[in-house]
Amino acid sequence: MSPSARKSVAVEQTEPDSGTTRPDPVPVREGRLARELGVWSAAAVLVGTTIGSGIFRVPSTVAAEMGSVAGIVAVWVVGALVSLFGALTMAELATVYPHSGGIYVFLREAYGPRAAFLFGWTQLVVIRPSALGAIALIFAEYLADVVPTGSDVRVIAAAAILAVGVLNIRSVRWGMWLENSTTGAKVVALSLVAAVALWMAVEGEPGAVPSAGPVAAVEGFHWSGMGVALVAALWAYDGWADLTFMAGEVKDPGRTFPRALAWGVLVVVGIYLLINAAYLSVLSVSEMAGSELVAASAAMRLTGAWGERLVSVLVVLATLGALNGAMMTGPRIFFAMAEDGTMWKPVAAVHPRYRTPWGAVALATFLGVGYVSVRSFEELAGGFVLGIWPFYAMAVGAVILLRVRDPGAQRAYRTPGYPWVPLTFLVASVGMLVSALVQETSLTLFGFGIIAVGVPVFEVVRRRRPRP
Repeated sequence: MSPSARKSVAVEQTEPDSGTTRPDPVPVREGRLARELGVWSAAAVLVGTTIGSGIFRVPSTVAAEMGSVAGIVAVWVVGALVSLFGALTMAELATVYPHSGGIYVFLREAYGPRAAFLFGWTQLVVIRPSALGAIALIFAEYLADVVPTGSDVRVIAAAAILAVGVLNIRSVRWGMWLENSTTGAKVVALSLVAAVALWMAVEGEPGAVPSAGPVAAVEGFHWSGMGVALVAALWAYDGWADLTFMAGEVKDPGRTFPRALAWGVLVVVGIYLLINAAYLSVLSVSEMAGSELVAASAAMRLTGAWGERLVSVLVVLATLGALNGAMMTGPRIFFAMAEDGTMWKPVAAVHPRYRTPWGAVALATFLGVGYVSVRSFEELAGGFVLGIWPFYAMAVGAVILLRVRDPGAQRAYRTPGYPWVPLTFLVASVGMLVSALVQETSLTLFGFGIIAVGVPVFEVVRRRRPRP
């Protein structure tokens, strides 16, 4: 029996239809963190963490790589399906192992402590501080545009990381209040902006989509760019798995996780497809490809300078929610590692009054401030993009592995379309990584190299860890 199973207890749940009670097969650990997240709050974490700067920057890369309307649509739809299939599969693991750390716990249970450590190691040295730094830099750049402060953007970015870190140490509920508020506001705002852009494009001067016939829509379709474009799109979609890191703080995991993951991803997909349709309604594919901030270009085309300022406000709002979401979720990985003894013991500290993993949040805050002080956005984003996907593929593969090991195990939720849904995700993930290795060799090898360095580090940690 695994350590997590020995520390778990069964709970009783009420069947909503019959009103009878049944034993819940989901083991819920009596952890030290309070279970306070319901379906809405959990979905808000997913949506808020996912919708950050990506949708304002990535469409330019996708347009440049694909070269046609059909190619752009294909990339965003494929990215949506891959993300949805991953979320539907990961939900099964989250209901079986509803503990802090999420993917870290899934990998430990399926493949052993070494694989779990490599995931946590990559998060520690590359992924989490790079994500915090990249998001904070974009937030600072656009905040300075909306409200001129005269301060260096790095100072503003570091202050933003420090502020959300302190907020999440002070209270999970305060962090959730900020996440719910920013998520609701940016979903409404993005939807309205997209709707207005589509309406104005139809009523006024037509753009790419209204003028493009069936032949023009597919001219220039670049199959060779699909891999790089899909990597970029999946970076914009990334965030759907971060909710699993807070599994130890989700109420009624067997019911909450499937709903929150599925609905959260569907909201993100709907927003992204709507926004891309709005871009294509006023800009040609070549104009999208040549614009670093395609949202600002579309707004300038429609409304002039004040539209560009509105986009800046939206970016500030989106990145603030994404920054807070990254700070809420990522530190739970370090917390789980410290509980397992593969990270410094103080990182597992829980605040005696606020019941937050303040040691792990403080570590993430320190690393984020350090990274944003010495690295550019391109360096931060480049280090983040491909480091996480091998572990996503392993976690989804763990569903198949654990089903084979224990075919008769009861589960509160089972992946719909099994085994084709997880297998599709795995095929797409491997194909994307191979394509990236061919076309972005140095960046991909850098990510794999960071993971490989963790192997000897794990051996050192394992030998020095005290025996239980």
